[in-house]
Amino acid sequence: MKSKAQITVQTTIQAPIEQVWKFWTSPEAISNWNNASPDWHTPYVENNVKEGGLFLWRMEAKDGSFGFDFSGIYSVVKPNEQIQYVLGDERKVKIDFQSMGSVTKVTEIFDAESVNSLELQQSGWQAILDNFRKYVEKNKV
Repeated sequence: MKSKAQITVQTTIQAPIEQVWKFWTSPEAISNWNNASPDWHTPYVENNVKEGGLFLWRMEAKDGSFGFDFSGIYSVVKPNEQIQYVLGDERKVKIDFQSMGSVTKVTEIFDAESVNSLELQQSGWQAILDNFRKYVEKNKV
């Protein structure tokens, strides 16, 4: 049964929106920030950021004990503003990028899945978003 619950995570990044967008969409950058904890990584990234474009991010435990493909199709791409996509299991995700001068607010709203608790899903997605913030702030120009 498909869950109708939606979960929101957000962060504020000390970087201009153009740099935030670049790091969010660049396959090289994604492979560096897309993990919830240091014992995970994303060894493969395919990212065709356009409406109708496919993305495929392979997420794995570094010890090889578990892994999965995070994939979907972009339905809305508004550079430096918004991305929406549909995951392989038909859950929807919306990411808003809001410029506040030299600071950027990123808000993700996603349909929950029915396997893990809402709290676990929120903490996992928030951890990845926090890792993204740290990566951008460390690597910004």
